[in-house]
Amino acid sequence: MIKNNTDKTPDEFRDSLLAAALNHVAFDGWSKATIKAAAKDVGIDIGMVALAFPDGHIGMINLHAQNCDQAMLDRARKTKLNSLKIREKITSLVKLRIEAELPHKEVAHRTISFLVLPTNYFSGLKIMYRTVDLMWKTISDPSTDFNYYTKRMTLAAVYSSTFLYWLNDTSEENIETWNFLDRRIENVMQIEKIKAKCRDKNINVSDIWRKMGRMRYGA
Repeated sequence: MIKNNTDKTPDEFRDSLLAAALNHVAFDGWSKATIKAAAKDVGIDIGMVALAFPDGHIGMINLHAQNCDQAMLDRARKTKLNSLKIREKITSLVKLRIEAELPHKEVAHRTISFLVLPTNYFSGLKIMYRTVDLMWKTISDPSTDFNYYTKRMTLAAVYSSTFLYWLNDTSEENIETWNFLDRRIENVMQIEKIKAKCRDKNINVSDIWRKMGRMRYGA
């Protein structure tokens, strides 16, 4: 029988269980030991964790990501985001989202290692897509159809590469990460300029990519 010494429902334990788990993930990773320790810290039977998080570790990671997304939004509302150019808005949001992970950087290390496992890979992609989709929606991007998806794919590449860079960044105030982010954004802007020129001149972009591939690989 599952022990519950309070009148709380399993869902009401979610926040406290996640907070407790984050204190152990840095040492034990997303493991059974972490779940067991979190349940003990909260004072409930381990079976209650399964009721609170039917998806197990993924459910906890998903909730943590949602909390970080919300922290990004909360801080964005306190900035003059609307007065910035689109490039500056996206750069600010990526920075704010990464800064939301600062209190649990080692947890971020462990989470990435967990999500790259074959069984968890697609769950990780869904979580990342939700984050970048939220970034575009936050700045009220009007894109539709193909452009809607390409913008999210491009931002996912920028965000994920910057996040991975940050994980190994030891510079003061993460200045190297923010420099890296600026370079990635600049790369994207250059690509967009090239695409615009191709559209203006009715150039077949796919032919260009094929020719560039032959130049690079000699095929």
